[in-house]
Amino acid sequence: MNALERSLARLAGRPCDRPPNWDIMMAFAAHYVGAPLRAYYLDHRTLVRANLAMVEDLGLDIVQTISDPYREANDLGLRVDFPEDSLPVAAEPLLADPDALCPLRIVEPSQGRRMSDRVLAVQTLRQRVGDDVPVMGWVEGALAEAADLRGVSDLLLDLYDRPGWVDELLNLCEEQAIAFALAQVAAGAHLVGIGDAVASQISLRAYRRWALPHERRLVAAIHEAGALARLHICGDTQHLLADMASTGADIIDLDWMVSLPAAVVAFGDGPALCGNADPVSVMMRGTTAEVYDWTLYCLAAGGPRSISGAGCEIPDGTPLANLDAQKRAIKAFGTMSPTEQAGYHLAPPETLR
Repeated sequence: MNALERSLARLAGRPCDRPPNWDIMMAFAAHYVGAPLRAYYLDHRTLVRANLAMVEDLGLDIVQTISDPYREANDLGLRVDFPEDSLPVAAEPLLADPDALCPLRIVEPSQGRRMSDRVLAVQTLRQRVGDDVPVMGWVEGALAEAADLRGVSDLLLDLYDRPGWVDELLNLCEEQAIAFALAQVAAGAHLVGIGDAVASQISLRAYRRWALPHERRLVAAIHEAGALARLHICGDTQHLLADMASTGADIIDLDWMVSLPAAVVAFGDGPALCGNADPVSVMMRGTTAEVYDWTLYCLAAGGPRSISGAGCEIPDGTPLANLDAQKRAIKAFGTMSPTEQAGYHLAPPETLR
């Protein structure tokens, strides 16, 4: 059973040899292959090489083109600085002046330097792995993109001070995200991830008003193009679970603050969940035994369609021994009977809580 067959079977609730591993790798992957972060962000060839190494050397069941949140924003005109080997930095918000929204126009992904680079990454990865490994594209959700263009603090104030202006901005961001997502599906993406991190910082009422409608339309566009959709909202999304499930996303990532049993109830027969060991205290700083136990707990608590993965990105500097412990736990889980799987842990390991 190859990684794509394994992933599709797991998502459908069908038997498979073991759950898939969909850890998000970015800085870790770049440094694993000896590349500086600037190259990982700006040269699709480096990103491709790093992601293939994650599959070939570490046993991941996905290749992914997630890198940084500034692909669309950079092509729309946001100035972003890329140090040689550290995180990119937005110099100042593109929409520091709200009037700057007026001349802003959608960029065709093939004409955007950074969006076209990600499309090339998708295309190259699909050529390399075919239908053996899922190829994941990535876009920013409308609210997250608006925050990149306007600045988080100003955008959150805008929700109250100029709601009509925010609607106009979000509609533009949604249109850009759909165009970018469809370009990646056309290039060969089996699924597209949607990053909408800022949504965890708002209330349920605000989420329903400002984020949910745009996520639903983006997911629908991805499905219509023939791909799966993965929703990723970093942080504590406990208050959003049922509404996140209503986006129609096929997979929803859950950060470590979220109760997996509560998510299983909220999701019902809807999306599969991915997560959610703490990336820092468990995956990076925990012992191999703790990583092993948390991996088994998350798979057992997450239900029969759950996918292994940390709550968010695997931190740079995570010991290889810990990633091997996760891999061993996933393999062991696949050999257990359903009764053994369901009962492996009735509560999460408490050593790191």
